[in-house]
Amino acid sequence: MTKQEIARMIRVDQAGEFGATRIYQGQLDVIGDRGPHAAEIAEMAEQEKGHRARFDALMARRGVRPTALQPFWSAAGYALGAGTALIGPEAAMACTAAVEEEIDRHYSEQLDRLAESDADPELAAMIDEFREDERAHRDAALAAGAEKAPAYPLLSGAIRFGCRVAIKLAARV
Repeated sequence: MTKQEIARMIRVDQAGEFGATRIYQGQLDVIGDRGPHAAEIAEMAEQEKGHRARFDALMARRGVRPTALQPFWSAAGYALGAGTALIGPEAAMACTAAVEEEIDRHYSEQLDRLAESDADPELAAMIDEFREDERAHRDAALAAGAEKAPAYPLLSGAIRFGCRVAIKLAARV
């Protein structure tokens, strides 16, 4: 793998963790600190903040630029979180399940690519650790009733599609 490919991985992963913090902030602003699933969302939000901080530090250490779309991710992530929370607590959980499903897939693909060349053990270890957290978030969201959200297959599919587009854009812009 080239240094540019590694930089793209770091950039897109930092953008994703940033977007996740904005989604959870939007959800918490609507649900409040005592609403349904607020404790679970707050815990997930703290983990995502930790992931973002570690990617921010890695970017600074390696001189990787963030995506130019960061302001868009901020607004879009917040709107997605707030919007799904306005639909209801199950829709907020459906959002989490959909996002984390795509991130699990994305991180798994990255780990496969990194393993092929043994290119960056530090990055691979971070991604592997964070992937386990994202899987736990997805499982918690499903256990909290994500699949009971109105029009779950449509909502989940749209969010997953949006995640795939965001990943491609963040890697390039």
